[in-house]
Amino acid sequence: MSGHNKWSTIKHKKGKADAARGQLFSKLVKEITAAAREGGGDSETNARLRAAVDAAKSNNMPYDNIEKAIKRGTGEIEGIVFEEMQYEAYGPGGVAILIDILTDNRNRTAAEVRHILTRGGGRLGAKNSVAYLFNSRGQILVNGSKFTEDQVLEAGLDAGLEDVQTAGDTIVATTAPSMLYKVREALEGAGIEVDGAELAKVAETTVVPSEKEAEQAVRLLEMLEEHDDVQGVHTNLEMPE
Repeated sequence: MSGHNKWSTIKHKKGKADAARGQLFSKLVKEITAAAREGGGDSETNARLRAAVDAAKSNNMPYDNIEKAIKRGTGEIEGIVFEEMQYEAYGPGGVAILIDILTDNRNRTAAEVRHILTRGGGRLGAKNSVAYLFNSRGQILVNGSKFTEDQVLEAGLDAGLEDVQTAGDTIVATTAPSMLYKVREALEGAGIEVDGAELAKVAETTVVPSEKEAEQAVRLLEMLEEHDDVQGVHTNLEMPE
């Protein structure tokens, strides 16, 4: 059984209302643009773009905004070019953190992220200090109070489902990135409601800090996610029982 990103389920429970609507839309537009620039404007063949568009639709972003973001990415219309970067860091309790960045000002963002880490009890790491701990995976979230792991396994195994684990009342189904939407369609075809599907960087092994350190780490992760240029935060944090 492989590890999965417990932070995904923590974020999922926090709900969509945490981020201001304007900031959330800004992040979604950046991600759609970057995904289209990287892999083209067809969401059927670009898994990253499909995930970004699905997230935008689930947050009720107007279709016109989505379409313009895709066209900026493919170069059909002009727009700000954002640089993609990834910072590696350590948080309280020695948890590993990967921070995905999209910015139009590398120096400003670096200084601000460093300040957040210091304030939250973390620190930047050297290149490849924690990245090797993470693999790219697809993750599908299912309500564990309505469905069982066996139901999810039975519905998704032939479509490419690799693993299921339960965190609290959320079942996390893991796939290869390329199989994310095939498995999602198989689950939904079997009548299983999907609460969310995402491409994530998942740690194969997790760290369980003390309760106090875990709370500090969660606060740091939340502060990082609130930054306008932070598109994603990945960690090997596992909350203590």
